[in-house]
Amino acid sequence: MTRKEKKALGRILIAGALLIGLSLLRPKGYWALAASLVPYAIVGWDVLWKAVRNIAHGQVFDENFLMALATVGALVLGEYSEAVGVMLFYQVGELFQTHAVGKSRQSIAQLMDIRPDTASVQRDGVFVEADPEDVAVGDVIQIKPGEKVPLDGQVLTGTSTLDTAALTGESVPRSVAVGDELVSGCVNLTGVLTARVTKPFGESTVSKILELVENAASKKAEAENFITRFARWYTPAVVIGAVCLALIPPLFLGGWASWVHRALIFLVISCPCALVISIPLAFFGGIGGASRRGILVKGGNYLEQLAHVQVAVFDKTGTLTRGVFELERLYPAKGVSEAELLESAALAEAYSNHPIAQSIRRAYGRDIDPARVTDVKDTAGQGVTALADGAAVAAGNEKLMAALGLKAASGDDVGTVVHVAKDGKYLGRAVIADQVKDSAPAAIAALKAQGIRTVMLTGDAQAVGQAVGARLGLDEVHAQLLPADKVAAVERLLEQKAPKSALAYVGDGVNDAPVLSRADVGVAMGAMGSDAALEAADVVLMDDDLGKLAEAMDVAKKCGRIVTENIVFALGIKGLFLILGALGLASMWEAVFADVGVAVIAILNAGRMLSVKKE
Repeated sequence: MTRKEKKALGRILIAGALLIGLSLLRPKGYWALAASLVPYAIVGWDVLWKAVRNIAHGQVFDENFLMALATVGALVLGEYSEAVGVMLFYQVGELFQTHAVGKSRQSIAQLMDIRPDTASVQRDGVFVEADPEDVAVGDVIQIKPGEKVPLDGQVLTGTSTLDTAALTGESVPRSVAVGDELVSGCVNLTGVLTARVTKPFGESTVSKILELVENAASKKAEAENFITRFARWYTPAVVIGAVCLALIPPLFLGGWASWVHRALIFLVISCPCALVISIPLAFFGGIGGASRRGILVKGGNYLEQLAHVQVAVFDKTGTLTRGVFELERLYPAKGVSEAELLESAALAEAYSNHPIAQSIRRAYGRDIDPARVTDVKDTAGQGVTALADGAAVAAGNEKLMAALGLKAASGDDVGTVVHVAKDGKYLGRAVIADQVKDSAPAAIAALKAQGIRTVMLTGDAQAVGQAVGARLGLDEVHAQLLPADKVAAVERLLEQKAPKSALAYVGDGVNDAPVLSRADVGVAMGAMGSDAALEAADVVLMDDDLGKLAEAMDVAKKCGRIVTENIVFALGIKGLFLILGALGLASMWEAVFADVGVAVIAILNAGRMLSVKKE
């Protein structure tokens, strides 16, 4: 509990004790008024001051004005205990609100801890402390165990493990070595690292994340905007209604004091704080809860849209697949072993930096002595030939095999096919393919279980796209698309979707930025996604785990349910008690329940969003 909350609780306890004392002693006349003013002032002075200050600034109709008018009116009518009680219970509700909002802000503040205070930067051969904003691209920084990575960079020396939980929600540490990328905001756990800075602090991952979180609260959901508009008209309307209730009936029925008392009860009941507080709190709690799972939502409006997603559209490379080529399968010719086929391919590709060559060497898994390979010749559009251990080896496509006078075997291969030959003999073929992410099958299954239509858009070949789509069980696959074609495809899907439903697009590359902006909800794949994709997206999955998309939708749907429950509950109870108060069937204490009680229940219900745990 914060210092402010402790002070508020102390005032409530003191005023509550004095109110109990007044109930036991029962002073009369002016002594009763004087004694009641003490607890009333202790617990209500700030409400009265806010009401006066807001009136001076032209902001008349708010909950402070309603509470001040109702309680001062009760004092004038001699309802001293009721005046103190209403103010006391109102402050109890305010305490609940402050605590709940503070708790949700704390969940966001935990994310803010990723901001580094200093960076150890190399100056004249020694490392000195500097502000991260003063470190330039190309500078060398040092990160010791236990320190936060202050800026994005590339490891120059050292090996270590990084705690990425603050960024991704992932509890398993990630290993880094020389040449690996460092993402700011992570915590170095084991070894000492030096790294060359690749981005200025203002463009680093940690800065972008902090900016997203800080701006999230300003983007309100439709339900929040509705409550704001509702309160703007509702509060003046009930004040006018209370004035009419106090003045018009007595003209015909008499009993001025009774009708004024009813009007004051009417004012207490009508206070809209249950809705004004609880609805934004639910969205704020949802954003904070999602951030603990490594899901950054840029505003309540996007959280609300996520709950209505009926079509999920995916990019392929880097989103559904890892974007890394790996050896999928070997097809040796008759009389040739897989080991001989793979070794010959690795030797032929020993000097190539092409991703296909690198995937073959990774699959081979052994270092190749450069002395074994000579006379390397790279033929553009065909492949590579070389002398390996004195034998002529070749690796490439069918054109290369035909040039060597060999017939290449064919099959229904999905991926890039590398044919291999040795000393004029065809050895077989290796199939290289982009690998489906481990999380993708379960993520697509989770979305389909929610009745969401899944679509993939890719610039890859039709056969490759169809194979990935079949493996994942996608509803639709559209292949061989340029970036402009992807936008056109999303436009068509937007036209086809049901009214009031939403379309989400998930991507990670620069070419995905236009589509991310056009979709109802753009979802970018984490800290490793391109800057353009992160800027254009509305939701960021920080650890590239597609399974987080279904989790984000679950959080959004829970938030939507809580908002609907609070609106129906608060308006229903208040409507009932407003009628009872106008008819003289509700007392001031029942009015307290209709205001403070409903507010507390709504706030506690909204507080359920704060229980979204990190998995």
